[in-house]
Amino acid sequence: MRRFWLLFAQTVTIALALYFVYGALRPASRVQQLGSPAKPVPVVETASSSLAPGSYRDAAARAMPAVVNILTLQVPKRGAHPLARDPFFKRFFGDRDPDDGDDDLKNSLGSGVIVSHEGYVLTNNHVVEGADEIEVVLTDGRKAPAKVVGLDPETDLAVIKINLDKLPVIVLGQSEQARVGDVVLAIGNPFGVGQTVTMGIISALGRNNLHINSFENFIQTDAAINFGNSGGALVDTRGNLIGINTAIYSQSGGSVGIGFAIPVSTAKTVMEAIIKDGHVVRGWIGVETQDITPELAQSFGLQRTSGAIIAGVVRNGPADKAGIVPGDILLTVQGKPVGDTTEMLNLIAQLPPGEKAKMTVLRKNREAALDVMVGKRPIPKELSK
Repeated sequence: MRRFWLLFAQTVTIALALYFVYGALRPASRVQQLGSPAKPVPVVETASSSLAPGSYRDAAARAMPAVVNILTLQVPKRGAHPLARDPFFKRFFGDRDPDDGDDDLKNSLGSGVIVSHEGYVLTNNHVVEGADEIEVVLTDGRKAPAKVVGLDPETDLAVIKINLDKLPVIVLGQSEQARVGDVVLAIGNPFGVGQTVTMGIISALGRNNLHINSFENFIQTDAAINFGNSGGALVDTRGNLIGINTAIYSQSGGSVGIGFAIPVSTAKTVMEAIIKDGHVVRGWIGVETQDITPELAQSFGLQRTSGAIIAGVVRNGPADKAGIVPGDILLTVQGKPVGDTTEMLNLIAQLPPGEKAKMTVLRKNREAALDVMVGKRPIPKELSK
């Protein structure tokens, strides 16, 4: 009897073990058929992909197709140095023949903005200056050689032209309506990684005395601008062009949140002059000026700290012929007040050469009105070569 119960207990144990093994290994579909249907994991999803608050993708999408990548090639000018072909020289420095190959070519990159269906592209002078070959690459993958229409080193602007059909064109905005705190987007090709959009705000307007260009009226922004962004677009939240990115303040070469763009109002004026004449024609009267500082005002006994002191006059120049002498303080140009030398330079540059302009000077604490026949500002040495 005892043997019977032991055999019965072992049989039951084995049967239960087989049952549990089968239950653990049977197919999931079988479990679902025997039990209740499987329920999806509860998640929260948006009903549509509508524009999220604070997104600027519409502005970016509107402006990006008109921002191009600019590649330049420049052959170094070696000259005919007598040691270049000397075997002893070559033994130490190698064969440096200009025909050796691509190693003798310098290439650089920057950005540009298509502003006309006729193929005109705005960029920086320093992007294309001295280039032997220029190639423009569009966002749709098309490439085209470009020719220089004109350069303006004094504003660091240049106009180049490509011949392609169905070009995307950016819409010019109103930089005069920009205010500190406005959100802006910087579009370009930093470090050659591909087209990139960064966001920031306008940090300041009318920045000058940075000694970057002869004529300065920069928009300052904290939108990231790096190497390769030069000549690219600074746009508002509607995708309209308000500036051409041109320079950064940096000790490392990377962005530290201080970038500068040339206002589109300046860029448009320069572009139209270049297309018309090949260069920008500006007014000139032939003077050297100095800002009035509190120290100068005190030493000269001046009652004002605005205006520009005439430090020098070009002999037989327009100012000399009109009677302006060193020591005079230029107060107004065509009725517009002169705050400092930068304002004076800009006001005179806007005057048409060959016409008279009324200027007011302060001489020995007495104001005098003079008519000055405006001359033509000499072409920079970079363009006269």
